[in-house]
Amino acid sequence: MAQPVDVRGGGAPPTLEDHPPTHRPLQHRAFTGRAPERRHPLDNAVWAALTGPHAHLAERVGLAARYPADVYAFAALADPADPAAWADLRRLAGPGATVRIKPVDHVPDGWTLLRRGEGVQLVATEALRTAPAPEAEPLGPADVPEILDLVARTRPGPFLARTVELGAYLGIRHRGRLIALAGERLRPAGWTEISAVCTDPGHRGRGLATRLVRAVAHGVRERGDTPFLHAAAGNTQAIRLYESLGFALRRRSAIVAVRTPGTPGEDRPL
Repeated sequence: MAQPVDVRGGGAPPTLEDHPPTHRPLQHRAFTGRAPERRHPLDNAVWAALTGPHAHLAERVGLAARYPADVYAFAALADPADPAAWADLRRLAGPGATVRIKPVDHVPDGWTLLRRGEGVQLVATEALRTAPAPEAEPLGPADVPEILDLVARTRPGPFLARTVELGAYLGIRHRGRLIALAGERLRPAGWTEISAVCTDPGHRGRGLATRLVRAVAHGVRERGDTPFLHAAAGNTQAIRLYESLGFALRRRSAIVAVRTPGTPGEDRPL
């Protein structure tokens, strides 16, 4: 039976990007083979989205699924404690591939743990006041070059060439230049994640992020969903902002980048 490495514990850097690659021996701990314990869709939000409203985007093999590489660079397992799900992920990704997953407590033997981070999940409470932002405009594929430029300068989290397809995105411009952004990412049934919240450094302190979060949340609630957010556990400034708006901490979880067993190309026919 596969033996996992325990990736829980304190002291981990807040983001995958800030954690240097590691190649340490795997610790041995057997999978329990128990039935899945997670029941709430937000406990495994990527899987809930890929098997729900975002199923049309999913690349899936059995108990494993992922977004296209240019949409959102994450995969998901139906149950991270199930060896069969990890086997399906290996078949989906191929040998020697790097995959990012959340939430994960253990990585099976044969898989290399490359990076680990800790994230927090916050959900909207009744205290969250929402309202449209008249100065905000919808953003689409034609705006992607500007979005990517703003994201590169502000680093709110992953945003790729087709991320804009995941939901509605709103932006605020100053003299024609995009200076603030927020939009929708994961969509488990009944829930919508607000993501890519960022403001150009030269325009901070004007409440642009607050207005955009309220505006995106307004659209989410209008269609009957509940807004939620993810942030790096170390991003205390963002967490304080979201809590002041009416979001409450729901859970913390590990985010890992792993390499699948095997050597790239080994499964190709000779």
